[in-house]
Amino acid sequence: MNYILFDGPYHNNLLPFTYTRPVAEIRVGILTIRQKWESYLDYTTTTITEDYLSEKFPMVEMEENIMINASFLPNLEVVENVKNLKQNQALFKGEDVIAFFSKEGEEHEDFSDFEAIEYEGEVLKIEHTWDIFSKNGEALIEDFNLITKDRTSEPIPASVNTVNPENIFIEKGATLNFATLNASSGPIYIGRDSEVMEGSLVRGPFALCDHSTLKLGAKIYGPTTIGPHSKVGGEVNNSVIFGYSNKGHDGFLGNSVLGEWCNLGADTNNSNLKNNYAEVRLWDYETGGFAKTGLQFCGLMMGDHSKCGINTMFNTGTVVGVSANIFGSGFPRNFVPSFSWGGSSGFVTYKTNKAFEVAEVVMGRRNEEFTDMDKAILEHVFEETKQYRRE
Repeated sequence: MNYILFDGPYHNNLLPFTYTRPVAEIRVGILTIRQKWESYLDYTTTTITEDYLSEKFPMVEMEENIMINASFLPNLEVVENVKNLKQNQALFKGEDVIAFFSKEGEEHEDFSDFEAIEYEGEVLKIEHTWDIFSKNGEALIEDFNLITKDRTSEPIPASVNTVNPENIFIEKGATLNFATLNASSGPIYIGRDSEVMEGSLVRGPFALCDHSTLKLGAKIYGPTTIGPHSKVGGEVNNSVIFGYSNKGHDGFLGNSVLGEWCNLGADTNNSNLKNNYAEVRLWDYETGGFAKTGLQFCGLMMGDHSKCGINTMFNTGTVVGVSANIFGSGFPRNFVPSFSWGGSSGFVTYKTNKAFEVAEVVMGRRNEEFTDMDKAILEHVFEETKQYRRE
C-alpha cells in the first residue's frame, strides 16, 4: 500500500510555519510528523501540499493509496486502523477525517459515499501553532518510547549528575560533561553527535536532536525539543526549535516555537505571560486578526529564516513571519510580517535579494545549499504576504 500525507484543513492555522513546509514536516516531540508516520508504517511517504511547495515536496501516487491527514500524530492503535482501510472507507475522529482509501486519479471533495469509521481511541492533533509546544510533552514521550524500544543507551559519563537515569537515552557520538539531567518528570533523549556542555541543567521531557549543542550553563525546562543542527544557551522553557536554528546566548525563550534557520541575538527575551494574567491572543492569518488561544502562557512564534539582534524583547504572544530581521530597543509589535526589516520604531520591506544573500551564507555555514527551489518558495511567500507589509 502507498501512503500519502496531506495538509488537511489546518494548513493556514499553522502559518507562518507552513509557508515553507507541508504540515507533515512540522517537528513536535522528537521527530517530524512525517518521520513518525514513516516509523510506524515502515514506509516512505510523500505529500499533497500547496502547489508552490510541491516541487520540493512531491507526491507519488500509485494504483491504490491511503491518504493520511498530517495534522494527526500516529500511535499504534490509530496506525492499525489506518492500515486496515479498504476501498470506499474513511477513518474519522469527530468531524475530521484521519485517513481514507483512494484509487489513482480519484478526487474526493466529500466522503458522503464512503463508509465512515469512527476512531474511538485517543489521538494527538496539531491544528494551531500553539499546539506544537503545548502538546510537545505527550508527543515527546511517545517518540521516546518509539525510538528507544528494544535498544540500549550509550553509557552515561561518570561526570554527569542524573536523576532517574533509566529514563535517559544517549545516542552514539554524543558528548556530555559535568551536566545535570533530571528525568524524573519525563524522558531525556540526547541525539547522535550532539553535545551537552558543562554546567547545563536539564529537566525532562527533553530532546536534543542530532548534531545539536547545549551551550555552557544552559537551563532547560521541559517539555522542550531542540531540533537537529541547532545551538542553544540561556534559559528555555516548554519550547520547540525545528532545526538549524540558534539561540546561542543568555536570555529567556518560553512557550515558543522557532522554525528553521532562525537566530536570536544575545540576551533576547520573550514574555510568555501577560502582566494581567489574561488569556493570550495570537495573530491568525486565516481571519487577519488576533485569535484566542485559551492559554495563559504563550510566547514567540517565529517562521523560517527570521533573525533578531541583541537585546531584542518580544511581547507575550508575538508572531514573526518568514525572513524577518528585527533589531533595536523597545518591543516590536505582536505581529511582524514576513520580509520585514526594523523594530519598535517601524518596519520597511526586507528585499528578497538581500534576504537571499543572508540565507545563502547562513545555510552554507552548515554545508547546506540554498537551492533554486528554496528561492522560489521564498519568492512566493514574499508575494503572498505583501498585504501585511507597508511597501
